[in-house]
Amino acid sequence: MIIRQMERQGKVSLRTWFAFAVMLIVVPILLFFSVKIWGGRKYLLCSLIVVIAAMLPFFMMFEGRKPKAREIMVISVLAAIGVAGRAAFFMVPSFKPVAAIVILTGISFGGEAGFLVGSLTMLISNMFMGQGPWTPWQMFAFGMIGFLAGILYQKGILKARKFDLCIYGFLSVFLIYGGIMNPASILMSYGYITKSSLIAYYISGAPVDLVHAASTVIFLWLLSRPLLEKLERIKVKYGLIQESEKR
Repeated sequence: MIIRQMERQGKVSLRTWFAFAVMLIVVPILLFFSVKIWGGRKYLLCSLIVVIAAMLPFFMMFEGRKPKAREIMVISVLAAIGVAGRAAFFMVPSFKPVAAIVILTGISFGGEAGFLVGSLTMLISNMFMGQGPWTPWQMFAFGMIGFLAGILYQKGILKARKFDLCIYGFLSVFLIYGGIMNPASILMSYGYITKSSLIAYYISGAPVDLVHAASTVIFLWLLSRPLLEKLERIKVKYGLIQESEKR
């Protein structure tokens, strides 16, 4: 019943569209110039800039009122779950629950929260997995998956049903994450992209992207109902991020 009640159609606010445009345009430009100008050496600075850019739209959700500690705590806990989930499966390449958690966050708390959880998860988990010039690109890729999930859900295009979530999870990981990280790998390796290198990287990266996408489907199938129900109960009980429901 809770999952059914979550299904709704609504308008996406101009603020959210503006934030989405900023993330989609400004952050990739920043990442591109970080490779061209700094050669990927300033990746920690770029990662911090991405986090700051992700935090601004999230705090704009509250429209003038101060966010409560419990609202920020829920986002922190979701990011921590993503970090723990990635660490738990570190021995299985590309088999990670991060995308599933980010998608469910975007659906429950909005695209802004989804982007923030996605970017924080990758920044923090790479402190254990290994930081590098790939970190800000991974932050951006997972952030966009969460942001887009929130927008599509708010518009009523993406439903909070297992089958719908699994389809979105598979396509978003294969097309968005793979579509960002493959060209990024070329830039980080050579500093420029050619048609032949792009084709080669997409072909060689397809098996890895398929495993990643398939694992996301599995985790969404197992986690979507219990996690969404718990998050919805928390929202109702404590009135979390109420402004996002009024958009």
